[in-house]
Amino acid sequence: MTDKELRRLSRMELLEMLINQMRENQRLQQQIDELNAKLEDRRILVEEAGSIAEAAMRINGVFQAAEAAAQQYLDNIRRVHMDSLRHPYKEEMQEMQDLQEEVPGDESGC
Repeated sequence: MTDKELRRLSRMELLEMLINQMRENQRLQQQIDELNAKLEDRRILVEEAGSIAEAAMRINGVFQAAEAAAQQYLDNIRRVHMDSLRHPYKEEMQEMQDLQEEVPGDESGC
């Protein structure tokens, strides 16, 4: 509306326009509030998704470390088993050598 058209309106018409504008302003403000609330909900969802992804990555790291430890344990067991197959009396031989070193020989003149 031009200035000329506004000047021709009566006070009642101007007040009616003002009231309509106020209602429109309130409606738009309510819409802004609703959209802000939805935006905040989305931010929370994005933050939670980020937190969940971060937690999943951490858990994945824990699982990888546990898997590596289990693999190392199994490798150790296999190595010990293979050693025992190669040298079945290795421990007994070592015990005998230790005992021989502990028992004094005939060098003392007895």
